[in-house]
Amino acid sequence: GSLDLDPTLRSRVMDGCLGRRPARIPVPEWAAPYDAETARLDALLRDIGDSEWHAPVRLRWFEEEREVSRRTTVAGVIGHLTAVDGLLSAALGLDDPLGCGEAPQDPTERTERYWSSAHRPPTRAVREPWRAQSHELIRTASFAGRNVAEASVSYGAFALPLQDALLDRAFECWVHGGDIADAVDYPYEAPSAAHLHRMIDLAARLLPAAVAGRRRSGLAGPAKDLVTAGAPGRSVHLEIEGHGGGDWYIALDSPAAVGSPERVVAQVALDGVEFCRLAAGHISPVEAAAGQEGDREAIRDVLFATASLSRL
Repeated sequence: GSLDLDPTLRSRVMDGCLGRRPARIPVPEWAAPYDAETARLDALLRDIGDSEWHAPVRLRWFEEEREVSRRTTVAGVIGHLTAVDGLLSAALGLDDPLGCGEAPQDPTERTERYWSSAHRPPTRAVREPWRAQSHELIRTASFAGRNVAEASVSYGAFALPLQDALLDRAFECWVHGGDIADAVDYPYEAPSAAHLHRMIDLAARLLPAAVAGRRRSGLAGPAKDLVTAGAPGRSVHLEIEGHGGGDWYIALDSPAAVGSPERVVAQVALDGVEFCRLAAGHISPVEAAAGQEGDREAIRDVLFATASLSRL
């Protein structure tokens, strides 16, 4: 018999493949961490049994000078992620998981509303709406690309451009993936070095405003050397070691000043994952294993401001 393949077979196979999976629009670089982290969490969720969705989880974060926590379940954590990711959906004109009408923008208020409106107790049925929403966010960001990267996403008390908001949500997805993994005794790795670096960079960019916010509340030391906007100001050199690491210069006296190696008054060295645990409110500023040199007050202000980035 002939070894020649049926000439129509190749095109039939190709048509079958293309019909099953439409050609993917490339995911923009700034959406890649969210794409990766939602996929990792989804793989964990597909792996766990029905009963594990009810496993208790303690969500922890840092408020002012102390650690606070809230008890929920694995399913409750996914409800929380769905509710807060919905801020980005609403900003892109997609459906808000909290429905029509006046939905709150504050992440805690959104979570409380989502939890109180859910069929009690939430079960594994929460996975599909969460995953559908994350896919829709990635698809919309990929289609619109540069046109939406700077679109403003309001979190109530503050706003972030969409590209930073997606990084923030990737960070939260990893942190809460770790919370779930701990609850069901499942191994869970840190993000890739490139993605972790972007998450650390976002936190570092938010720190000058976080220090200023704590100063207004009387929780940080006074500004010592105000400079004109855009000029180099007193800085802390944040040296992040290991996975995702790098060097950042955090302006201390005003968010309008520029962090600068020439104006460093202190240096803090921290492991990348440890820094992220601090930013997530999973360890206290006092517990963070940091190498420290220079102005103690400046170091304390930056470590406490990092913890203050955390929220429910």
